[in-house]
Amino acid sequence: MADQHELRDKGLRLTPQRELVLQAVRELGHATPEEVAEKVRATHPGINLSTVYRNLETLENVGLVQHTHLGHGGATYHAAEELTHLHLVCGDCGSVGDAPIDVAANFVQNLADDYGFRTDVSHFAIYGTCAACVK
Repeated sequence: MADQHELRDKGLRLTPQRELVLQAVRELGHATPEEVAEKVRATHPGINLSTVYRNLETLENVGLVQHTHLGHGGATYHAAEELTHLHLVCGDCGSVGDAPIDVAANFVQNLADDYGFRTDVSHFAIYGTCAACVK
């Protein structure tokens, strides 16, 4: 379960639904709201998808989770403390890999220096072909 102090420190009232949703996001890694709901329902079948969506939005608003678009579908969510990587999305097989966020440091600095643009690469998904599909 999520640490109750962690939620209270963010100004949130502790609810079982918030704890369950945050725990599911942390356990699943990159997950759609539907996958989070399925995980939560495995132990708490009474929680519906709209409750999961509301809690994901609340948790994102206070910085505990973040969403990323990894394809043509909806957003996937991951815990904010896991924002140490870029998402590598294979256009052939659909797999999602990770690369250290530091790989983009020069790119981010060039955008800042040349265009005055501050980049949030934690939302960044790089599309291409994974090593397995290249072979």
